[in-house]
Amino acid sequence: MVPSAGAGLAITDPSTDRLWEVLFCPFASRGTTVRSSEQGVLSRKRGREPRLEMGDPQGNLCTDAGVGDLVTEKCLVASKGPARRVQLACSGQYCAFPLDGNALCVWNTDDPSYQPLTLRGHHEPITAVAFGNAVSPLLVCSASRDYVIMWTLDECRQKALQGLTPRGVVMGTLLGKVLCLRLSPDDRAVAVCAGKKIFMLDTESQSTRAELEGHRGAVTAAEFCLWQTHLIISVSEDRSFKKRVFPKVWDHHMGSLIYNSSVLTASPLLSLLIDAESRQLVTGCANGQLWIFSLVEGHHYRCVTRVDLKKKSESFFRRVESRLCSLPEEGQRVCTDGLEKGEEVEASLPVLGLGPCDLSLVLPAECGCLPSENTTCLWIGSSAGLFIFNLANFELEAVLHYKDFRSSSIQVAGSCAVMSKVGGEKAVCLLTSLCGCKIALLEIYAAALVRSQRGHNAGRDLSVLPRAHVLSTSPLYFRPAEENRTQPAPQRQSAMRSTIKDQPLVFHSKVRSSGYASTPHITLFSPKTNTRSSGDRSLPRRDCHRGKEYPLESSPPTKVHKQRVIAHGPVAVSCVQYSGDGRWLACGLANHLSLVFRADLTGTPAVFSGHDGAVSTVCWSHDGRWLLSTSRDGTLRLWSLRGAELALCVGKDVFSKPARSAQFYYIDTFILLSSGPELQLLKYHVATCRDGIQRYKQKSRCKGVFRLPTTGMTEITSLSAVNDFYSYLVLTAGRNRTLEVFDLNAGCSAATIIEAHSRPVHQICQNKGSSFMTQQHQFYNLFATTATGDGIKLWDLRTLRCERCFEGHPNHGYPCGIAFSPCGRYVASGAEDRHVYMYDVGSSTFSHRLAGHTDTVTGVAFSPSAPQVGSGAPVKPRKVRGVPRDCSACIGDPPQP
Repeated sequence: MVPSAGAGLAITDPSTDRLWEVLFCPFASRGTTVRSSEQGVLSRKRGREPRLEMGDPQGNLCTDAGVGDLVTEKCLVASKGPARRVQLACSGQYCAFPLDGNALCVWNTDDPSYQPLTLRGHHEPITAVAFGNAVSPLLVCSASRDYVIMWTLDECRQKALQGLTPRGVVMGTLLGKVLCLRLSPDDRAVAVCAGKKIFMLDTESQSTRAELEGHRGAVTAAEFCLWQTHLIISVSEDRSFKKRVFPKVWDHHMGSLIYNSSVLTASPLLSLLIDAESRQLVTGCANGQLWIFSLVEGHHYRCVTRVDLKKKSESFFRRVESRLCSLPEEGQRVCTDGLEKGEEVEASLPVLGLGPCDLSLVLPAECGCLPSENTTCLWIGSSAGLFIFNLANFELEAVLHYKDFRSSSIQVAGSCAVMSKVGGEKAVCLLTSLCGCKIALLEIYAAALVRSQRGHNAGRDLSVLPRAHVLSTSPLYFRPAEENRTQPAPQRQSAMRSTIKDQPLVFHSKVRSSGYASTPHITLFSPKTNTRSSGDRSLPRRDCHRGKEYPLESSPPTKVHKQRVIAHGPVAVSCVQYSGDGRWLACGLANHLSLVFRADLTGTPAVFSGHDGAVSTVCWSHDGRWLLSTSRDGTLRLWSLRGAELALCVGKDVFSKPARSAQFYYIDTFILLSSGPELQLLKYHVATCRDGIQRYKQKSRCKGVFRLPTTGMTEITSLSAVNDFYSYLVLTAGRNRTLEVFDLNAGCSAATIIEAHSRPVHQICQNKGSSFMTQQHQFYNLFATTATGDGIKLWDLRTLRCERCFEGHPNHGYPCGIAFSPCGRYVASGAEDRHVYMYDVGSSTFSHRLAGHTDTVTGVAFSPSAPQVGSGAPVKPRKVRGVPRDCSACIGDPPQP
């Protein structure tokens, strides 16, 4: 080491006697330049190890080139050779990248002005770089066609400061073109993906532990499983006719293949990431698609979903733009440059890199009613920009295009590595240009980026549980004039009048009648409309029987307990619903009938006939005395469960368009229904006369008290509201794929969610709980929606966001029903593969799959009183299933009325 002029050091290479001048100062000001007096190539002679030199990154180096409030270009390096399509590396404090082809440059991301390290020792261009997982000592590994070299970063820096030449350790030689490097969680092994093989190298003995063979194409990425360190997962490119790529799971200790799966795609898989918190595997394709697999034990590496990044980006920009347009002008100033060009999304978005993203500090309070993994996100690095992807709802949280920031030096990336810093507020991104030799380090304010592109707490005032009194101008307000109407006579008084009327008329008590008094009262006619047996003369009220409390910690149903044939012939079950006390199960059929079974499916069902079209919905009243049904004939019918008689029929003379769905609302005070684009509220009165012919006269009546059109006058496809307690909110889904929330206390629309699904929603299901158990108040704000071909989405009214997406059940052409469990922990869904799927709200993939049907399962319902699921399918013969928690648990018959 020879002193040089200025505040620097001169390092002489003893092998070449070349002098290197380094302007090096740990506390140098930003903008410090580094240069070498002569460009030299370090040759590898016999018996010598690769050496390190602290030198200039060979080019102009710029720091803190501002490109906006959200992104800062910390440094820019001009390399002599391109570095596209290579594996870059980022850790919590450092980033590493190939420089000038065969040199390795390590940069401090906390302070870019700190002197970078340039490690030399490769003869061939470096194609892959990876950091170790241990904080101390921090290892960095580099690979080329000639060598795989392991460097200890702290040791290298210390030797450089002392004027010595640090040395790396050669792990392997002449392994071929390496596309990926990965160090094991304990840094004792390194996986080298070269060609069609994976070489497992021991970092301590520098020997080869195993060679994993089985891929039919070049291995492009590999990852170690963090909770099962003996497993490694790899993906490759297969250029066969069927265009399939093959994720494989290996036991690298045994050197054996555990699992092999195929993914149909025309593009190779470029990147791979394993998220330990959600136990999911994410891999990205060159055509911009993400494939997500479940690594939960027992799931057998099933594919959870496939995501098209381009479509998600386009949908994200439309949603953000609609939110900005609905805000005041002062709220639209944040990050609008990138949003104005949402329609200019790149035709191809290859997934170049994946990295973990921590948004726990950004979304802590909004996901309080759901498990903490709802904030699990990942960074997606593409050639066009960066994306923050939520692994819970499979939606984008933020999008950042390089070209939207004009002062950015790289507009199209050839390689990308991104990593969040501790705390999640910031992230660092290392980019190389696709066409050129530039390498840039970006610092991204992730929290500010996400907040700038999200809604400004649009649903913060929404809650299913009412927070204020009923307004005097509200349609829900009870006016005294309406309450003073003539009330029906009590049952005892009515029976007394009937008894007096049926007795013979006499003037003296001693006069003996001619036998008239002994003649029994004969009913002239009584058509048989109820096919139940004599033991089921009537259905008792809900409060006549009360079961045990619903078991909070119960497991979901797993096995079939009872099957029942409904009808012989081509009859479809369109909907099913349990009564509030859990004793009865109502089914709507396509043959114009509605049936009511016991919960255990025993006995003869009660038959409700009168519709001229397929029954579309059935709904129980809160007190369990009435059954409401709507049909495709456009009518709404209210049935009395006592005798299965029609109590009220509302036809087309009341509705401008046929009633699509209806339910009881506000604890049976109103009937809520949808008619075309209108939401209507009906006040009804049911006559309870039981006298002979008088009961056939229509004395029940109803009238419309309020109607409200949807935004854009779009047709309502589904609606939902709580009837078990007083609530002001009504949820609707429109034909234009929009969800709308109405506040009937204020009598107006409260919020809208555009593009809720890719297709119109055919069912909204709220987490209503049951009278047999109580949930935490925030859980009542959850609701689920489903659409054909687009899975199930779980929403939170407080945030108006999709918090989780459930996929895995096939549903591509027929509308299948969904239902919440009374405990709020599970969601059940029908499917086209003749199964019922059970989802845990804390996981995006199904936990159980219930078999037993022979055709598409169209309707499902949870019992409010027991861990039981009822389901119906349009099969031949048609079946409805009662499913208890297990085979040994029996469902007891309700007591006789």
